[in-house]
Amino acid sequence: MAENKWNITYKEICELKEEQYQIIDIRNEASAAYGMIPGAILIPQEELETRLQEVSKEKKIIFYCMRGIFSEECAETFREMGYDAYSLEGGYTSWLVELMKKEEVSKAEEVEESIRKKFHKRLFSRFAKAVREYELIQENDKIAVCISGGKDSMLMAKLFQELKKHNKFPFEIVYLVMDPGYSEVNRKLIESNAKLLDIPIQIFESDIFDAVFEVEKSPCYLCARMRRGHLYSKAKELGCNKIALGHHYDDVIETILMGMLYGAQVQTMMPKLHSTNFEGMELIRPMYLIREDDIKHWRDYHGLRFLQCACRFTDTCSVDGSGASKRQEVKHLIASLKETNPYVEGNIFKSVENVNLSTIIAYKEHGVKHHFLDDYDKI
Repeated sequence: MAENKWNITYKEICELKEEQYQIIDIRNEASAAYGMIPGAILIPQEELETRLQEVSKEKKIIFYCMRGIFSEECAETFREMGYDAYSLEGGYTSWLVELMKKEEVSKAEEVEESIRKKFHKRLFSRFAKAVREYELIQENDKIAVCISGGKDSMLMAKLFQELKKHNKFPFEIVYLVMDPGYSEVNRKLIESNAKLLDIPIQIFESDIFDAVFEVEKSPCYLCARMRRGHLYSKAKELGCNKIALGHHYDDVIETILMGMLYGAQVQTMMPKLHSTNFEGMELIRPMYLIREDDIKHWRDYHGLRFLQCACRFTDTCSVDGSGASKRQEVKHLIASLKETNPYVEGNIFKSVENVNLSTIIAYKEHGVKHHFLDDYDKI
């Protein structure tokens, strides 16, 4: 049984007939894009008051968020308004756990076959092209494939496994997961998905979440920087010379626009970088040419479920004004521009390949600023 009178467990929901209840996902659009409970409708919490006509008074209303915190507040509010309202205990995360318990049979074989056939052109071919075009892997490399537990990094791991079957020269791979202080449930989800997909992960622990808990300004930025540092350190300890991250094509074009609109600079997310703090280490992004919609298609085709963010603060902190919300704004902007210009995404991507320095007021190189007036009278 649920712990308080406004909570309902997933098991209790399963005992009801479908026509007896309505499930409402109150997370934001970005979170819901990573997966929803089947049959649920999305009404973000801030839109509930204006969309009351979509909430039935004839059924049990079951709200859920990521971990069942905000949904408890919604259930209480709606009960006061006369609705038979409940909060899914443990939220979307608890539903994922129950789903994982039922999925004991490995999906690795069917996933690998789809990468070779159905998704070969859109996933593996683009992965291999990025590796080749940007010279991401060299002979005798030892690469730490860094897995956060999300759809991008899990797919990257499977693509590396496929690449390893066809490699023309020797290189090694370690599938590395850092636990920065995940809740027990989130860690189990990562472990379950790795088992489901036959990815032999190595997990190491850190205390990053504790370190950023009291940080009010840009905790996500600080967390990301610290996570990368720990990954570099552990990878080097394991004898690796590279770490691989799962950023994709859409991350790249969004970063370009975010830099212009919010950072007043022209820059991109590079396909590879030398580490400035860990000598001899390099960061590579082999998913660089893969579209996010194709990753989602792969995920949904196999019925896979991944957390958007395994951070234990996801459901208790606001993202207003954060990098996450800015990225979502840019996603919407690009989608809007695409309605009238189908080439806009490719144009954004290529814009940083076609920089004409003779038409630039100023630029920086190795930290040194160069202005067009420096050489203007020398022509």
